[in-house]
Amino acid sequence: MIYIFETEIVTHKSLIFSLQKIYGLGKKTSAQICKRLGFSNNFKSSNLSNEQILRLVKLIEQSNLKLTNELRKSQVFALQNLVEIKSYRGLRRLRGLPVKGQRTHTNSRTAKRQKRF
Repeated sequence: MIYIFETEIVTHKSLIFSLQKIYGLGKKTSAQICKRLGFSNNFKSSNLSNEQILRLVKLIEQSNLKLTNELRKSQVFALQNLVEIKSYRGLRRLRGLPVKGQRTHTNSRTAKRQKRF
């Protein structure tokens, strides 16, 4: 089992797909990371040595990407900012209604449902 950035990396899949499990890394960035390190597209993550794992982590850290908790925090702060400035989107979010202009007469039951704690 390999853990990178608080995420368990799947060992039986290719490295490109297993890097996508890290919150904030998508298909394109994981492919670019593998290309920079010289891994082929079908390189399995179970074949990684300790040296290669260290190179992988170092490259991801140097790329200045927001990942996992840092990305989640920035998204929460952006939503809180919308609420604080009382924008339309922020007010709709506070009331639990659809934010992006969907109709509410017949649909949006999931958005209108009270949040259960």
